Amino acid sequence: MSANKPGDKTIALINTQAPFSSAAGKEALDTALIFGSYEQATSLFFLGDGVFQVIGDQKASTIDIKDYLKTFSALEFYDIENIYVCQQSLVERNLPENFHISNVQVLSNEAFSQRLHQHNVIYRF
Repeated sequence: MSANKPGDKTIALINTQAPFSSAAGKEALDTALIFGSYEQATSLFFLGDGVFQVIGDQKASTIDIKDYLKTFSALEFYDIENIYVCQQSLVERNLPENFHISNVQVLSNEAFSQRLHQHNVIYRF
């Protein structure tokens, strides 16, 4: 990732929705890719039902919906490498740490909050 210059904005996108319950997840991913294309320092955070977006082995075809989750593989091409998942959200949903993308960091509530608040701009989806 390129070094941030003084005055550069750091952007956090918080994903709170399950992947196919609404368009929020796809909109957050599209937003991340747009910021990445402009070389903005962008991080993704997954909290609550948003953690379902990074869990592997999901079959969108079974519910006849276009699978945008495959697009997460493009993040590395946009230098979006900071991807954080709330450990408590995984535990509450009895989900394994089986992710379909790399660079995922599972953080405790406190570490998650601290990392989130290091950003200048926060968008919630």
